[in-house]
Formats: sequence, structure tokens, C-alpha cells
Amino acid sequence: MVLLVVFPLLSFMMCLVFRAADVAELLGMMVEDHKCIQPNARTYALLVECFTKYCMVNESIRHFRALRRIPGGTKVLYNEGNCGDPLSLYIRSLCLDGRPVELLDALEAMADDNQSIAPRAMILNRKYRTLVSSWIEPLQEEADLGFEIDYVARYIEEGGLTGERKRWVPRRGKTPLDPDEFGFAYSNPIETSFKQRCFEELKLYHRKLLITLRNEGPGILGDVSEDDVRRVVERLKKLVVGPKKNVAKPKAASKMVVSELKTELEAQGLPTDGTRQVLYQRVQKARRINRSRGIPLWVPPVEDEEEVDEGLYELISRIKPEDGNTEFWKRRFLGETRNYLCEEDSNEEDQDLDDELDDDEDDDDDESTKEAEEDEIDDEEAVEQTENQDGDETKDKPAKGPNQHLQMIGVQLLKDLEKTPVSSKKSKRMPEIDDDEDWFPEDPIEAFKVMREERMFDVSDMYTTADAWGWTWEREIKNKMPRKWSQEWEVELAIKIMHKVIELGGTPTIGDCAIILRAAMRAPLPSAFIPILQTTHSLGYKFGSPLYDEVFLLCLDLEEIDAAIAVVAEMETNGIKVPDETLDKVLASKKSGNSALPQPTE
Repeated sequence: MVLLVVFPLLSFMMCLVFRAADVAELLGMMVEDHKCIQPNARTYALLVECFTKYCMVNESIRHFRALRRIPGGTKVLYNEGNCGDPLSLYIRSLCLDGRPVELLDALEAMADDNQSIAPRAMILNRKYRTLVSSWIEPLQEEADLGFEIDYVARYIEEGGLTGERKRWVPRRGKTPLDPDEFGFAYSNPIETSFKQRCFEELKLYHRKLLITLRNEGPGILGDVSEDDVRRVVERLKKLVVGPKKNVAKPKAASKMVVSELKTELEAQGLPTDGTRQVLYQRVQKARRINRSRGIPLWVPPVEDEEEVDEGLYELISRIKPEDGNTEFWKRRFLGETRNYLCEEDSNEEDQDLDDELDDDEDDDDDESTKEAEEDEIDDEEAVEQTENQDGDETKDKPAKGPNQHLQMIGVQLLKDLEKTPVSSKKSKRMPEIDDDEDWFPEDPIEAFKVMREERMFDVSDMYTTADAWGWTWEREIKNKMPRKWSQEWEVELAIKIMHKVIELGGTPTIGDCAIILRAAMRAPLPSAFIPILQTTHSLGYKFGSPLYDEVFLLCLDLEEIDAAIAVVAEMETNGIKVPDETLDKVLASKKSGNSALPQPTE
């Protein structure tokens, strides 16, 4: 209890002394004694710092939301740049985890506290990418600026001739790693894309709905038929598992007819004349070349899935998660439930769903390998080449997926501790235990029953963290359906973050501006071209003429003549020469009233 009283006065060493599990246990003790202990800004700042350094981004976001509601909270987290600047670490962790919405929320909290962005927060780049573009696709490529980059001049400018530029990060244990040292080359791990993050959040939300439906029974949907309940369950299962990866695979060339061979060759711009044997050999050669260059194999276009009727989505919307609802969980603890489903069947379905989620990626990899081997059976040279490649890939293939995030040793140790044998979920037999040992059934309903019979505590004493600390906002966030990803939404967030960074005193790079412009072109979103170009030119950057030409041609193809004229006016205002050919194309399109748009020239 003494530790709880002095907790707000603990220093930065807390994160080094306690592991994440111990901090969570201490946090639970604070919640239990909430009538005497209420966290302040210093407490929340320490919790955000701890969970950030242990790569527990969800928990750090949760406590940052509580911190930002305290005036001056971000200044406490920044701590005048001391102790590794926890605020910058938190911002960079959001970039690595693909969370631009929370990143914008953090920047707005800094603006509310009249705090400028720390230079350290802008270090997050692998190839000159700052926090603005660290989560925008493509993540691992440099921006196409429209002009050639003189890498020799860049190398000299960074101090390559004088030795100030460090080409490699010092090895662990040899030289202390100091990110603030001049010339330090920071190489961050692979980031999670915003698109993937949105997809994962949607899967988790629909999984929550599916579990809620199974726990509460079909009565939660209202007066519906068994067929409707079955359709809702199947739809939720499909949304949780997600679409199969690499579903469309190339057909084996030996099983393709002449028309199919010609279609594949024509799609790749290859000749389609000759006998079937000639076409077959040509397809095989094209596929081997694409594999050697890492280019995906061509597959015939797949028709889009049939749209699900709105009535089914209306039924799904009736399922309301009850996270943070104290009264609801009190009733659950007392045994009140509307569950009409068979409990054993529900447990089996949950286990099958977990196995399906775990084995999804492995099955896709096996199918892809099998199809690639089958496609090369009839060609002796291709068979030899495939066997060699398969041998190398098998030798180098890691035990798990290559895109896993790098984790700190503390998290890995926690995972090792969790690998302890537990009894099966379906086992109902009571284990042999000592009299002094605490034991609860794994099934929550049985555990609640034991707690009620033993009278371990009164139901009136049940409360949530929101009740204890006033987190009324958390329930709304947890129970809200995540927004589906779209390129337009990503561009909108990127522009807002870029402007907010400039407002806080940061300076986006020309690569940031180019990446955001490329994202707007992929959308396509012509209305965003001018704001991005105006921001770029206000920072003193100018793109190369090929990039401006692509913007012109895209506007003309989309019949956005006004946008093309606005781009020309923006270039002339900033002293950028506009080619006469470009002006002629814009004027011709304007006069013709968009009736005949010019075709892009090579």
C-alpha cells in the first residue's frame, strides 16, 4: 500500500525495474484502491512510457487518451526532452504500428498544450521519411520526386568523405548506441501499413460481435428465424477469417487451351502467333522470367463477390458489444443470460475458428508452392530450376512469417513465461490440487458460479476502470465499429498530419510531399492536388517536370480541366516553367469542352 501512495513520485526507473506484467498488476491494485488513489498526469505519463517501451501500443494509447484530458499532459510526457523523451518515443511507436488516427490525436493534444514538436520525433525514417510518410504506402520505397537523385552528392553532404557519416549502425556490445549522436544511421523495423491496421481492427471487431452473439444467443437479434441467425453467423465468420490470400492462382500451362495461352500472352504484351507448343513454351518462359525478377504471375481477372443484402447488415448492427457496461456484467455474473446455443458446440466452433485463423497464412503458402511446382512439371529445364529454387527457399525459410515486428527482450521473456501447460478447454474434470492452492475453472460461467458460492465479494462492489477513474470515453471508443480503409481517407489524414506538423514547428521532407501526392494520384483525388502542391512550394521544394506532367495527364484523363488549370497557375506563381506542349493540351481540352481528351504520350 505504501508503494501505491508514492507511485506518482516514481521516476523513469520504474520501466526498468518492473516488467509489463508487474506494472499491470500494480495498475490493478490502484484500480482496487481507487477511492484513496487517483492517477495524476505524472502517473499516466509513466504508464504511457512503460507500455511504449515494452511495445504494448494498445495500452499506451489507452493511457495517453486519459493523459491528454489533463491540461499540460503532453508537457509532462515530454519531460523537457529528458529520459529519452517519452513523447517522441510514443509518436514514433504510432508510426511503426500504422496508427495515423492516434498520431493526429497526439499532435492535436500537443497543439492544445502549446507545445512544439521535438526534433527527435522527426527521426523516424529509413530513407529520409519522417513521421508524416512513415505509414503511407509504399513504405519501403523512396518517393519518386520527378527528377534523378544524385546519391554521390548526398553522400558527400552527409559527411561521407570526412567520416562523419556512419554507414552502419554500431554492433551491439561494441559501441554504445546513441541515436542523438551526429551521423547516427537509424534503421527502424518494417512498419505496419495503415491499410493492414484497419483490416485487422475490423476483423477483431467482428470477432467480438461473433463472441457476443454466441454468449447471448440468437435472442439478441430480436424476432428472427433460424435461417437468419445462420446467415449472420456465417457472415461474421467470413468477416473474421477474411478473404483468402492468393486465391486466384495461375493455371498450369500444360492444362491450358490455346485461347487461354493467347489471353495470358496478350495481357503481357507478348506475341500470340504460332502453334500450341510454341505458345506453351512462350508462356513457360515468361513465367520463369517473372519469377526470377520477383514479378507476380499473371492471373485472369476475378469477378467481385456478390454484395450482401442490407437486411443482413441490419441484423448484424443489432449486436452491441458491452465493453465497460458495469450493469451488464453484473447481470452476467449473477447468471442471467439469454444463451440458447449449445455450450459444447459453441466451444468447438470457437476452437475451430481459432485454428482457422492461425493456419490461414500457412495454407496459402502451401497452396502457392504446390501450384508453382505443378506448373513446371512438363518442362525439364523449369523442373530443375524450380527444384533448386525450392531448396534454397526451404533452407532460408524462417519458422514463422517474415513480417513479424521486432520486439524488446522484456516482451519476449513475458511470452516465454506464458508457455506453460494448461488443461484443455473442453475438459470438465476437476484437477487434483492442494487445499491451500487457489483454483478456478477455465470456463467463465463456472468460475462465476464458484465465486458466488464461495461469497468472495459482493456484487454491489463490482466496477470497471471507467467507473473508478472516470473513463467515460473509453466505452464509446471500444464499442464503435472501426472505419473501413480507403485511399481517400488515408490521403485526408496525411494532409492533416502534414499541416499539423508544420504548425508545431516541424519540417516535412520533399519525400513526404511526394509520397502524399502519389497517394492522392492513386486514389485518384484531384481536389487534393492543389493543397499538396501549395504546401510543397511553401516549404521551398520543387518537384521534377515528369511528376508535374503525370499530374496534368491524370487531370485530363479524369476530365478535371479546372484542376489542371489550377496546377498550371500554381506552377507559374512559384516560378516553375510550364512546357508549351502542356499548355497546349490544357487549352485544347478547355476549348473542346472535354469532348476529346488528349492521349498520354510516351
